[in-house]
Amino acid sequence: MTIILMNNSIIPQHGWPSDYVRRYREAGHWRGETFGALLRDRALRHPDRLALIGGGQKLTYGELDQRASAVAAGLRAGGLEPGDRVIVHLPNIPEFVIAVFGLFRAGILPIYALPAHRIAEIEHFALTGGARGYLCAAEHGGFDYRGLAATLQERCPGIEHVIIADGDAAPYTALRAIEAAGAGADLPATVSAPQDIAFLQISGGTTGLSKLIPRTHDDYIYTLRESARICGLDENSVFLCALPMAHNFPMSSPGFLGALYAGARVVLSPSPSPEACFELVAREKATHCSLVPPLLMLWLDAAARATTDLSSLRVMQVGGAKLTPEVARRVEPVLGARLQQVFGMAEGLVNYTRLDDDADTIIETQGRPISPDDEILIVDDHDVPVPPGEPGHLLTRGPYTIRGYYNNPAANQHAFTHDGYYRTGDVVRLTPAGYLVVQGRAGDHINRAGEKISAEEIENHLLAHPAVFDAAVVSVPDDYLGERSCAFIIPRNEKPRAIELKKWIRGRGLAEFKVPDQIVFVDTFSETAVGKISRKALRAQLRAQLQEQKPVQAS
Repeated sequence: MTIILMNNSIIPQHGWPSDYVRRYREAGHWRGETFGALLRDRALRHPDRLALIGGGQKLTYGELDQRASAVAAGLRAGGLEPGDRVIVHLPNIPEFVIAVFGLFRAGILPIYALPAHRIAEIEHFALTGGARGYLCAAEHGGFDYRGLAATLQERCPGIEHVIIADGDAAPYTALRAIEAAGAGADLPATVSAPQDIAFLQISGGTTGLSKLIPRTHDDYIYTLRESARICGLDENSVFLCALPMAHNFPMSSPGFLGALYAGARVVLSPSPSPEACFELVAREKATHCSLVPPLLMLWLDAAARATTDLSSLRVMQVGGAKLTPEVARRVEPVLGARLQQVFGMAEGLVNYTRLDDDADTIIETQGRPISPDDEILIVDDHDVPVPPGEPGHLLTRGPYTIRGYYNNPAANQHAFTHDGYYRTGDVVRLTPAGYLVVQGRAGDHINRAGEKISAEEIENHLLAHPAVFDAAVVSVPDDYLGERSCAFIIPRNEKPRAIELKKWIRGRGLAEFKVPDQIVFVDTFSETAVGKISRKALRAQLRAQLQEQKPVQAS
């Protein structure tokens, strides 16, 4: 890791400058690998080794490679071309991996969406990403994704291809039919160059809807290789994918992609619950797993009562939100696994505690960066570096941190400095040993159990309700979720019921985790706040009011 001061050089924000490209290649970070060729290489090395288990299927590396090639050929035969974008909206099922590697091999870019996302988010991804296709499950968790697909095509005529990965595909195309159409085709391992965009991830959505994050083959595969090494993942490891696999954390830190890079085995769990996962740990001898703090707490409580054999677990990773030291201390005694704290972001920078770190470092910090070329800058509100050990805003750049969002110049102006640093929005302090300790978020970004929520986005939807005059959404510390959301509402006339407003949010087609946990009705916001200070300051004032537990009417 490099700690440096800002300079005044001007560089483009849509890619790495040529001198940085040269530096990262000479350092061996970028090795010219691509995802399509990666899978082919592993299949040639050990075709009969188990690669993927889930949904009643067991696939070897050879079988996974063969099926991905068939999907790629079928997609191309069906009219999709290299450079096209397809939204991938799937739960933890083998078809996710098969389809994604098929897209890679065809040179088509996945846009990852979470299973909890609904039409508001999916439509935004389709329009921002210029998607031509939508790949979803038929049904999951009681939700019919085919109905969402119909609405999506009505609103976004550019979505020409709807593909159903499992179940009844009518009236759309089944993934199995695409695979059958491409079976036996002689397709090259890749049509992409290492520096090409491999896929688009989604940001946490600190203001409004999520932004799209372009990740290249070179930069992302570098994180897989180094993450697997740092996390002790090798060909004998078994990674249990418990969190939704479209998240960056269970995808690449080291995640299921890091496991496949290492030649390990991936086990997919349909749910992160202890009931679902403990059985899989025991049966498949899982060695690695990643969780967010609230789920870890459930696992710890369940493990204290369980008789299931969890002795194969060697590493329990925890990230997505800050883990309290009290909970961190319980991991090794209860689960018998080494705790590894992970702090990162889909835009790039990832930090790990190391497996051989001392107990205090593992319990009290959120790790240090992957790369010696990760550049860390901690500044005050005016971008002036803070004294060593003092908290400040985290800025970063490096060999796998993006230089700009996809198709979003307005966001890039705010999120990136003139010399290429990404403004993470996190407040951290740096220890003398180079480890980061996360203090919280700088803006109006709610981190609810690892899911990032924009206060502004939810306010906009609440303000569309005819009975709402004004709304302000704030984060509130929560022992279980890390943070919960609270909406302060000024009614227009007659006060609506809280349950009605929550139903309104759901009816707007938003993910369930964006529904406010608490609703507080007030007559007015502070006179000093209305029209005279920013919404950010207003939210801070309301948050402080709530935490001081002043008498308010809450629901």
